[in-house]
Amino acid sequence: MIKLSLTVNGRRVAADIDPRTLLVDFLRNNQRLTGTHVGCDTSQCGACTVHLDGRSVKACAVLAASCEGAEVVTIEGLSNGTTLHPMQEAFREHHALQCGFCTPGMIMAAVDIVNRNGSSLDEAIIRQELEGNLCRCTGYHNIVRAIETGAAAMAGAKIAAE
Repeated sequence: MIKLSLTVNGRRVAADIDPRTLLVDFLRNNQRLTGTHVGCDTSQCGACTVHLDGRSVKACAVLAASCEGAEVVTIEGLSNGTTLHPMQEAFREHHALQCGFCTPGMIMAAVDIVNRNGSSLDEAIIRQELEGNLCRCTGYHNIVRAIETGAAAMAGAKIAAE
Protein backbone atom coordinates (compact mmCIF):
# COMPACT_ATOMS: atom_id res chain seq x y z
CA MET A 1 0.00 0.00 0.00
CA ILE A 2 1.06 3.57 -0.65
CA LYS A 3 -0.18 6.88 0.73
CA LEU A 4 -1.95 9.14 -1.78
CA SER A 5 -2.83 12.75 -1.10
CA LEU A 6 -4.53 14.99 -3.65
CA THR A 7 -7.34 17.49 -4.08
CA VAL A 8 -10.62 16.21 -5.52
CA ASN A 9 -13.31 18.74 -6.40
CA GLY A 10 -11.67 21.32 -4.16
CA ARG A 11 -11.40 19.01 -1.15
CA ARG A 12 -8.09 17.63 0.11
CA VAL A 13 -8.24 13.82 0.38
CA ALA A 14 -5.77 11.17 1.48
CA ALA A 15 -5.89 7.38 1.34
CA ASP A 16 -3.77 4.27 1.45
CA ILE A 17 -4.08 2.59 -1.94
CA ASP A 18 -2.66 -0.30 -3.88
CA PRO A 19 -0.03 1.17 -6.25
CA ARG A 20 -1.88 -0.42 -9.20
CA THR A 21 -5.13 1.47 -8.50
CA LEU A 22 -6.43 3.39 -11.48
CA LEU A 23 -7.65 6.95 -10.96
CA VAL A 24 -11.15 5.97 -12.10
CA ASP A 25 -11.30 3.24 -9.44
CA PHE A 26 -9.97 5.58 -6.76
CA LEU A 27 -12.64 8.16 -7.62
CA ARG A 28 -15.51 5.68 -7.83
CA ASN A 29 -14.60 3.25 -5.04
CA ASN A 30 -12.62 5.33 -2.56
CA GLN A 31 -14.24 8.74 -3.03
CA ARG A 32 -17.71 7.45 -4.05
CA LEU A 33 -17.79 9.84 -7.03
CA THR A 34 -19.71 7.59 -9.40
CA GLY A 35 -20.34 10.19 -12.10
CA THR A 36 -17.01 9.14 -13.61
CA HIS A 37 -18.03 6.05 -15.56
CA VAL A 38 -16.07 2.98 -16.61
CA GLY A 39 -17.03 2.16 -20.17
CA CYS A 40 -14.21 0.27 -21.81
CA ASP A 41 -11.14 0.01 -19.53
CA THR A 42 -8.95 0.73 -22.58
CA SER A 43 -9.22 4.57 -22.83
CA GLN A 44 -11.24 4.26 -26.03
CA CYS A 45 -14.65 5.64 -25.01
CA GLY A 46 -14.03 8.70 -22.81
CA ALA A 47 -16.77 7.90 -20.28
CA CYS A 48 -14.18 8.27 -17.52
CA THR A 49 -12.92 11.72 -18.56
CA VAL A 50 -11.95 14.00 -15.66
CA HIS A 51 -9.73 17.06 -15.33
CA LEU A 52 -6.28 16.46 -13.87
CA ASP A 53 -4.45 19.69 -13.07
CA GLY A 54 -6.69 21.54 -15.51
CA ARG A 55 -6.50 19.15 -18.47
CA SER A 56 -8.88 16.39 -19.46
CA VAL A 57 -7.61 12.84 -19.06
CA LYS A 58 -9.17 9.43 -19.29
CA ALA A 59 -9.10 8.26 -15.69
CA CYS A 60 -9.00 4.58 -16.70
CA ALA A 61 -5.52 5.16 -18.15
CA VAL A 62 -4.00 7.03 -15.19
CA LEU A 63 -2.55 5.41 -12.10
CA ALA A 64 -3.91 7.14 -9.01
CA ALA A 65 -0.43 7.07 -7.48
CA SER A 66 0.81 9.33 -10.27
CA CYS A 67 -1.66 11.99 -9.07
CA GLU A 68 0.13 12.69 -5.78
CA GLY A 69 -0.42 16.37 -4.96
CA ALA A 70 -2.56 16.91 -8.06
CA GLU A 71 -5.93 18.57 -8.42
CA VAL A 72 -8.73 16.45 -9.90
CA VAL A 73 -12.15 17.73 -10.94
CA THR A 74 -14.94 15.28 -11.72
CA ILE A 75 -18.41 15.92 -13.12
CA GLU A 76 -19.61 16.31 -9.53
CA GLY A 77 -17.17 19.18 -9.05
CA LEU A 78 -18.30 21.28 -12.03
CA SER A 79 -21.51 22.63 -10.55
CA ASN A 80 -21.67 25.29 -7.87
CA GLY A 81 -24.05 23.77 -5.35
CA THR A 82 -27.37 23.44 -7.18
CA THR A 83 -26.28 25.80 -9.97
CA LEU A 84 -25.13 23.85 -13.01
CA HIS A 85 -21.93 24.73 -14.85
CA PRO A 86 -22.77 26.51 -18.15
CA MET A 87 -21.77 23.38 -20.11
CA GLN A 88 -23.98 21.15 -17.97
CA GLU A 89 -26.86 23.59 -18.48
CA ALA A 90 -26.26 23.61 -22.26
CA PHE A 91 -26.38 19.79 -22.38
CA ARG A 92 -29.68 19.87 -20.48
CA GLU A 93 -31.09 22.64 -22.68
CA HIS A 94 -30.17 20.86 -25.93
CA HIS A 95 -31.20 17.37 -24.79
CA ALA A 96 -27.65 16.24 -25.56
CA LEU A 97 -28.07 12.85 -23.98
CA GLN A 98 -30.19 9.77 -24.20
CA CYS A 99 -29.06 7.04 -21.85
CA GLY A 100 -26.67 9.47 -20.11
CA PHE A 101 -23.79 7.03 -19.72
CA CYS A 102 -21.33 9.06 -21.83
CA THR A 103 -22.64 12.45 -20.70
CA PRO A 104 -20.29 13.14 -17.76
CA GLY A 105 -17.23 12.35 -19.88
CA MET A 106 -18.60 14.38 -22.80
CA ILE A 107 -19.20 17.40 -20.56
CA MET A 108 -15.74 17.17 -19.00
CA ALA A 109 -14.18 16.88 -22.47
CA ALA A 110 -16.31 19.80 -23.72
CA VAL A 111 -15.16 22.09 -20.91
CA ASP A 112 -11.56 21.18 -21.72
CA ILE A 113 -12.14 21.85 -25.42
CA VAL A 114 -13.37 25.36 -24.61
CA ASN A 115 -10.57 25.97 -22.11
CA ARG A 116 -7.96 25.04 -24.71
CA ASN A 117 -9.55 26.48 -27.87
CA GLY A 118 -11.65 29.39 -26.67
CA SER A 119 -15.35 29.91 -27.20
CA SER A 120 -15.29 30.41 -30.99
CA LEU A 121 -15.74 26.78 -31.95
CA ASP A 122 -17.22 25.53 -35.18
CA GLU A 123 -18.83 22.16 -35.73
CA ALA A 124 -15.76 20.66 -37.42
CA ILE A 125 -13.48 21.54 -34.50
CA ILE A 126 -15.96 20.19 -31.95
CA ARG A 127 -16.41 16.91 -33.80
CA GLN A 128 -12.65 16.50 -34.23
CA GLU A 129 -12.00 17.26 -30.56
CA LEU A 130 -14.68 14.77 -29.45
CA GLU A 131 -13.04 11.95 -31.40
CA GLY A 132 -11.98 10.19 -28.18
CA ASN A 133 -15.44 10.31 -26.58
CA LEU A 134 -18.01 7.84 -27.83
CA CYS A 135 -21.78 8.10 -27.64
CA ARG A 136 -23.71 5.05 -28.70
CA CYS A 137 -27.13 6.73 -28.63
CA THR A 138 -27.33 10.28 -29.96
CA GLY A 139 -25.52 10.68 -33.27
CA TYR A 140 -23.76 13.75 -31.77
CA HIS A 141 -25.93 16.48 -33.35
CA ASN A 142 -27.35 17.70 -30.03
CA ILE A 143 -23.99 17.25 -28.30
CA VAL A 144 -22.32 19.54 -30.84
CA ARG A 145 -25.08 22.16 -30.45
CA ALA A 146 -24.78 21.93 -26.66
CA ILE A 147 -21.02 22.49 -26.80
CA GLU A 148 -21.47 25.53 -29.05
CA THR A 149 -24.01 26.97 -26.58
CA GLY A 150 -21.94 25.98 -23.55
CA ALA A 151 -18.83 27.58 -25.02
CA ALA A 152 -20.65 30.88 -25.53
CA ALA A 153 -22.08 30.71 -22.00
CA MET A 154 -18.64 29.96 -20.53
CA ALA A 155 -17.23 33.01 -22.34
CA GLY A 156 -20.08 35.12 -20.97
CA ALA A 157 -19.54 33.82 -17.44
CA LYS A 158 -15.82 34.57 -17.67
CA ILE A 159 -16.50 38.15 -18.83
CA ALA A 160 -19.07 38.63 -16.04
CA ALA A 161 -16.57 37.38 -13.46
CA GLU A 162 -13.93 39.87 -14.60
